[in-house]
Amino acid sequence: MINPWKRLEQLLPQDPLLVGDVIAHNIDGTSTVQLLDGRELRVRGQTVAVGQKAFIQGGEIRGQAPNLAVSQITV
Repeated sequence: MINPWKRLEQLLPQDPLLVGDVIAHNIDGTSTVQLLDGRELRVRGQTVAVGQKAFIQGGEIRGQAPNLAVSQITV
């Protein structure tokens, strides 16, 4: 019998898609990005300008994210 939980886990992405603000480009071709929760990550790529939002997945910038308002809801 197949475990339904294991089957569900297989459908979920292993590397979540994150959104953050690019705060610096580094000389080694990486960028420093600040996530919405305040954490800073160093990720590969410099395709998004400093001050813009970026999609990050798997430690790499995947592209520019739209600059939309952010709301946080506590449940």
